Amino acid sequence: MPTTDAPADAAGSATDATDAIHAFEDTAELRLTAALLPLLAEADLLDSPANWGSTVTPAGAFRLEPVRPGRDLELLTGWMNDPEVAAYWELAGPAAVTAAHLRTQLDGDGRSIPCLGLLDGTPMSYWEIYRADLDPLSRHYPARPHDTGIHLLIGDGTNRGRGLGTTLLRAVADLVLDNRARCTRVIAEPDIRNTPSVSAFLSSGFRCHTEIDLPEKRAALMIRERALRNLL
Repeated sequence: MPTTDAPADAAGSATDATDAIHAFEDTAELRLTAALLPLLAEADLLDSPANWGSTVTPAGAFRLEPVRPGRDLELLTGWMNDPEVAAYWELAGPAAVTAAHLRTQLDGDGRSIPCLGLLDGTPMSYWEIYRADLDPLSRHYPARPHDTGIHLLIGDGTNRGRGLGTTLLRAVADLVLDNRARCTRVIAEPDIRNTPSVSAFLSSGFRCHTEIDLPEKRAALMIRERALRNLL
């Protein structure tokens, strides 16, 4: 009896241990998946802008840093309430308005990533890097796989009107093309009424492809081609 019962007990123990290990692995996998999903989505869809590093511009060292609402919400709310910004972004109001705008991106699948633009370490602009080919925008133009869109606002009024937008738009478009090998075009759709913005895009190597009617505005569809990167 002992010789027959002992193996049965051992087998039961082994089975229990195996089940416990599998249960632990499954639980750990679920925890990791839940924790890493935003990062994995970002890496898959936009090749991790957080890791693009800095670039040297005539205005100083510039880099993008993904927004952290707990740290950045007050700053961004102030920018959104600047009349020049609010005229086109339409996010003036309490912090809850800006927070809701950020949340739609941060709770998404990583196809749009809100970022601060830091010049020599100082936050001075807000950017949205997004997959234009996966965005509703793609219904309004002949999108190509991995088209990458950008939205921009210069937060501090003292930095506007002196060509800084042109410098930064070129820098960010270069960051996109340097770090997203699958992307052949950088896309933007500024409001056609926003003459300084349209001018900045044109001066930074974008071409105006056409005008398009979007639900919230009539926009100039701006495109910077990888193939023409060094010519414009």
